[in-house]
Amino acid sequence: MSDQTRRVAIVTGAAGGIGSAITHRLEKDGVDVLAVDLDRTATQQSIGGAGIAFAADLTTREGNEDAVGAALDEFGRLDMIVANAGFQHVSPIADFAEDRWDAMLSLMLTSPFLLAKYAWPSLVSASEGGRFLVIASAHALVASPFKVGYVAAKHGVLGLVKTLALEGAEHDVCATAICPAYVRTPLVEHQVAAQATAHGMSEDRVLQEVILAAQPVKRLIEPEEVAELAAFLLGPYGRSFTGVPVSMDQGWTAR
Repeated sequence: MSDQTRRVAIVTGAAGGIGSAITHRLEKDGVDVLAVDLDRTATQQSIGGAGIAFAADLTTREGNEDAVGAALDEFGRLDMIVANAGFQHVSPIADFAEDRWDAMLSLMLTSPFLLAKYAWPSLVSASEGGRFLVIASAHALVASPFKVGYVAAKHGVLGLVKTLALEGAEHDVCATAICPAYVRTPLVEHQVAAQATAHGMSEDRVLQEVILAAQPVKRLIEPEEVAELAAFLLGPYGRSFTGVPVSMDQGWTAR
């Protein structure tokens, strides 16, 4: 059991990339973190001693409820949720696999709803104000072809954030979404490699001409940059941000 005065967070998708970076950053702020992903061993290796790894299938109701219960059992309180878990699937809509659609909506839209539902009493009673943060995407604000599941889920989760903000206002519960452009994660690096093979181009050229084509600023965002913004929004100076997407999209949506 942790020090009962320390704030407690659940971070999903914590086995690497943005989730791991946020877990490490929150630990620096003295936050106890339940780091949730499918593979406990991989999560533990990624976070080191920065949090407690917990395995859960967040595409199920039981997985989400178990994650909230584990945080309360381990730490005795729950102050914030960071819904970060997600994956990509690229396909024309006519060929888009229905099971991929179901899985994407379950993980990136239904899971945040379930985490909010099961954690709501704890967030409402959080002594320093509850926080609910979704790591969305620039694709929550704009669309791209061949990514119908991802775009639909990310657009939908902004509606969830707005509703949580309205219902949470009287209880000092803030709900926000970070909307980054492409971040240097294994998911994006795999996309670069796949596109290079498909187009017969170098990975550097694919990155500049395909992946980052919509961005005026032609660079990947580092996971630590997202983690710094997350720490701000989850901290005492983030209280005025609620019901809104916070964009860090390298100028993507300025066009």
